[in-house]
Amino acid sequence: MLSMGLDIGGTKTEAVILDTTGKALITQRISTVKTDYRAFLTSLVDFIQTLRNDYMDPVSIGLCLPGTEDAGTRLIKNSNIVVLNQQPLIRDLERALQQSVAWDNDANCFTLSESIDGAGAQADIVFGAILGTGCGGGLSMKKTLWRGRNGNAGEWGHNPLPHYDAQRDGAAVKCYCGQLNCTESFISGTGLARQFNQRNQYPVDAQGVFTHIAQGDPTAKSLFRLFRDQLARSFASVINIYDPEIIVVGGGLSRVPAIFNELTDEVSQYIFNTSCSTPIVPAMHGDSSGVRGAAWLGRDMHRAALTGNRTLF
Repeated sequence: MLSMGLDIGGTKTEAVILDTTGKALITQRISTVKTDYRAFLTSLVDFIQTLRNDYMDPVSIGLCLPGTEDAGTRLIKNSNIVVLNQQPLIRDLERALQQSVAWDNDANCFTLSESIDGAGAQADIVFGAILGTGCGGGLSMKKTLWRGRNGNAGEWGHNPLPHYDAQRDGAAVKCYCGQLNCTESFISGTGLARQFNQRNQYPVDAQGVFTHIAQGDPTAKSLFRLFRDQLARSFASVINIYDPEIIVVGGGLSRVPAIFNELTDEVSQYIFNTSCSTPIVPAMHGDSSGVRGAAWLGRDMHRAALTGNRTLF
């Protein structure tokens, strides 16, 4: 069986079809239609049908989806593609395509991809961390996502920043989720830029911060040392709770090699055991991890349906 994954973003929707070995048979993108829900649904269904009609083998389907589905109503909520909110997207797709559709958020799809055939393929317990505009996370055990009782496993970005100190970390900041000093407010790209702009009269984004670092700006260099320490504290908290065999990092900040240099050593000073051996590495599949994870998600749902084992989904 072939596995189709779709990564639905605010600007583009990317699709991949993988064979049983993980080889990509086709990768294709279309613009995400956001004018209204029916137009979005029609565009997505046509895209999927066009791709799968090119193959004789059956094709499982999985989505990497912004937002989540309310367990009771099966309506989408908290999506940045606003036309999806309060709509029965998964149910409508299954009806139109006449097959089951698996779905999850970007962090979980990323984690699944890297645990199956990515940087964490040799590990049983993988923590996936996305450091981009926000700060997401997921947990995989034996190449299966562990979502937890409340579906919150891996959501490290909305725990308070460990060992927060106003003199060191700056004034308290309220997260969009309503809580104070969420980890995401500090160690995401947005958080890095926010902290720099509090110290600098010319506002920049995260990329601009690294430009200042490359130019030898002492304020930017000092902030980056603080950022690394905040990141070490946050990873130490993950290790104290989950103690994964490997931490795989994706998102825009994962492309900055200096973030990883001796990071495990910095984490050591904050974990319960004073010695840390956990590898913290960039993702193998990079920006493709989300769409590949969605494909594996669909494959796993199909296998679970065949065996009658639906406890994982």
